[in-house]
This record gives sequence, structure tokens and C-alpha cells, in this order.
Amino acid sequence: MEQGFWQERWALGQIGFHLEEVNPYLQRHWPGLALQPGSRVLVPLCGKSLDLLWLAAQGHAVLGVELAEKAVEDFFHEQGLTAEVEVRGAFRIHRAGNLELWCGDFFALTAADVAGCQALYDRAALIALPLELRERYVRHLAQILPPACAGLLVTLDYPQEQMAGPPFAVPAQEVRRLLEPDWQVQALETLDVLGENWKFLKRGLQRLDEAVYRLGKRR
Repeated sequence: MEQGFWQERWALGQIGFHLEEVNPYLQRHWPGLALQPGSRVLVPLCGKSLDLLWLAAQGHAVLGVELAEKAVEDFFHEQGLTAEVEVRGAFRIHRAGNLELWCGDFFALTAADVAGCQALYDRAALIALPLELRERYVRHLAQILPPACAGLLVTLDYPQEQMAGPPFAVPAQEVRRLLEPDWQVQALETLDVLGENWKFLKRGLQRLDEAVYRLGKRR
């Protein structure tokens, strides 16, 4: 995926991946991470997700990272928030209250940038990337996030030959192959959601599963 691909999707409003509600898996499983109030949460490839607001409402300091500035600007505009903007290195940081959205290339994040993060939330990052970039993404997370970081990961799985991504199919065995060298991985829930997703039915999918994993970064 070239950066221009996502910039174009946002510019054209082709954002079918955006949910108009808070993700129910987040609401159901996040409390199980038992994070301390005020914990900082990294949300890669965050778009303008309402999950950011939900996490902030739980008392977290939210650090979202998004390539497309339109997504960041739309988020603050649609939520009626006025953001202060600061340029720091390769990022334009939009800040309002305990929300920070860093506009720039995720791979430019450093360990210093996320040193205070106690948690990771990935609903749309891993499945947005083709295999080569998925592997690079997971390596980068392992390199920059501090030990004992907790996380919640949501993935999709379907017969990849039946549809070209994104979103891409990331089956359970691949989740474990990619993550288990650096994370403890616990499967929490898997649901067949094909019947609720007519767009995927129209594209010819015969199976569509969503899976949720709890992550714990090894020390």
C-alpha cells in the first residue's frame, strides 16, 4: 500500500472501513485489560474513529496515529473540538484535552514518542496492510513499545482468494506467527459476521469472521 492510496481514499470519501459507532468488541473487552486511570493508549492508523473518544472518556491519554490529515481534521471538526497544532519532527500533532492525533507516517514513530504508552488498540491497522507491510508493522511495534504493554487486537479472516484487500484476511495462525515472538496472545472471541456485512456478500465472500485478541508484550 503506497501512502497515496490512503490519501486518495480519504480525499474521495471512500472510507467504508470507518464505523459510525464505537466498536462493540472494544467496549466488551477493554475493561479486561485492567489498566490504571490515565494510562496512555497508542491507536495506530486511527482514521477518525469514534473509538478514540470512547477511550478518552475512560480517562486514557489517547495517542492516535494517522497518515491522512483530512481524517484528523474531520475528526476534530465532527466532534466539535478545537485542536492545538504542533509540529514535532515528522508529525503534525493535533491536541485537544487528553486526545492527541499525530498526522504522519506510523513508521516514523520512535520509542521516545511512545515511551509512556501502557496499551495498544488495533482495530483497523493490521488488517489494512498487505503481508510485507504487516510484518514490518509488527516488528516496528515490538521495537518501540515498552515492555509489559497490554493490547487489544481485532482482525478479519476470510478466503483471501475471494476478495482483494484491504481489508486483508489475517487468520489466527498468522496472528500468532507475527506476534508471539514478542507478545503473549490470547484469543477472546470469534464471530461469523458475514450476514451483517452486505458489501462483503456482494463481493462474493462465502465466509467472514471477526476475531478479538488480548495482547501482553513480553518483558
